[in-house]
Amino acid sequence: MTVPGAAVPVPASRVGRRRVTSRAELEHIAFTLFDREGFERTTIDDIARAGGIGRRTFFRYFASKNDIPWGNFDEELERMRVRFRAFPPRVPLMDAIRVATVDFNRLAPEQVPWHRRRMELILRTPALQAHSTLRYAAWRQVVAEFVGQRTGQSPDALAPRTIAYAVLGVAVAAYEQWLQTEDADLGDLLDTAMRQLGAAFANSLAPAPGAGTAEAPTPFSAWPARVRTR
Repeated sequence: MTVPGAAVPVPASRVGRRRVTSRAELEHIAFTLFDREGFERTTIDDIARAGGIGRRTFFRYFASKNDIPWGNFDEELERMRVRFRAFPPRVPLMDAIRVATVDFNRLAPEQVPWHRRRMELILRTPALQAHSTLRYAAWRQVVAEFVGQRTGQSPDALAPRTIAYAVLGVAVAAYEQWLQTEDADLGDLLDTAMRQLGAAFANSLAPAPGAGTAEAPTPFSAWPARVRTR
């Protein structure tokens, strides 16, 4: 659970010299201030001033200061929903969740340093934890909806909720490991952790009537390209 796809950071020399014209620019200006002043001490007025805009314009880009570290999270969450809908019934449940989770967190090489800054702020800033629970809940809901659809249960039933919580826990654990290991590959960590979780849940859920006959898991490398890639 992450927010990939952010633009390359704006050079520090440009901060405060002209009016920002995009959400991504304002986000990077805010991160510069967070690094220098600390997240809690940086105010919305500080960010708006550094971006050459007013408070009203700030709120056109972000609902609050707490939303800044999450970037394009809502858009990425909708993309994850679309990803889940694209899986054919023959793809085993936990394989689909694993692939979608890795895809949700996929990064281009040039985005890795910036994403580390983002996730360090999200995971290690006490003032952000209450807001993060709302984002985590939204992410779990997408997973629970998919599990519920596959198993013929309500997303609020125990099994979909349990799997959604477990998947989030695995993702956070992988991120913590990634932040602690400079040369670790996030995709590999997520894939390995999700395979272990999938093994734990193997054969524990019956498919919904009409959802397709259970099959032995198909190796990821053998899936059609449209399933393996975006």
